[in-house]
Amino acid sequence: MKYPFAAIAMLVSAPVLALDAIPDSVPTPIDNPMSRAKVELGKQLFFDPRLSIDGTVSCNSCHNVMANGTDSRPTSVGVDGQRGGRNAPTVWNAAFLSTQFWDGRAATLEDQAKGPPLNPIEMGMPNAQAVVDRLESIPGYKTQFDAIFGAVSYDNMAKAIASYERTLITINSPFDRHMKGDKTAMSDKAIKGMKRFDTIGCSGCHNGVNFAGPALATGTGFFQKFPIFNNPLIAKYDLAKDKGRYEVTKDNADINTWRVSPLRNIATTAPYFHNGAVNSLDEAVRIMATSQLDKKLSNSDVSEIVAFLESLTGEFPIQTMPMLPGIAGSSLVGSIQ
Repeated sequence: MKYPFAAIAMLVSAPVLALDAIPDSVPTPIDNPMSRAKVELGKQLFFDPRLSIDGTVSCNSCHNVMANGTDSRPTSVGVDGQRGGRNAPTVWNAAFLSTQFWDGRAATLEDQAKGPPLNPIEMGMPNAQAVVDRLESIPGYKTQFDAIFGAVSYDNMAKAIASYERTLITINSPFDRHMKGDKTAMSDKAIKGMKRFDTIGCSGCHNGVNFAGPALATGTGFFQKFPIFNNPLIAKYDLAKDKGRYEVTKDNADINTWRVSPLRNIATTAPYFHNGAVNSLDEAVRIMATSQLDKKLSNSDVSEIVAFLESLTGEFPIQTMPMLPGIAGSSLVGSIQ
């Protein structure tokens, strides 16, 4: 969903404060119910570099769940040292998004999980059958797939990874505790920042459970033009070069349009924006205010809003490296075929 330009000013000028605490459960598709065995298989696949052509890159390489769900680089490094074109979004709380990727090209976590293995820059596998063949060559995987799904398939691989990703939820942020009645959870400065976040218009787009827009049907997406108002910071950080969703739709109306980014744990996921060009959260707030709201914030405004954004950092459940199934007589890399 995106708003016509004429409606944007109305959208961002009206305070809404439609901000929600994180729920106790995640949306789960009917055709991919959660199970402990499926989650465990998905975790193994998420950490396994053998899903890449040369055995060097796993999902976790770019979305490090032992930290903030990203790799903390401007853009990620794939097979053969190739650089991707966009910053890796955090995988934490991605289950609450109605579309995946910066440009919303994947409707679900299952769709998203199918992309990186076949991307020539990321994991470099030639086709889905090559991935299936590799998984079938590893007895421990074949046994698990047969027990859970009945067979190894590319779709089933994606279902397992998506099931694991639906467990990656951060709870008990100061903001969540505040919303549930603990009025000591947030500092006075953060509460002031929350009010400023609303009154200047940030919450016009950054609302809902994940601060990425309202809850929408899967695949709908909540999109916004960026930048709306040009300013020197856009050129300084080269933020308008990438055409965003236009590369998916080829609709001129989508040039420089992006899925509204989630803000949970934003204080931990620098660098910022689709190209990872901005290292400071303070600077990111200033850029958003000028480019989206045409407002120049005072230092006090920025400091308070950043304090609020810091209150969105939740508790990261500890993740441990799973034991990956091997092939008798082969090392991890030696099992690449």
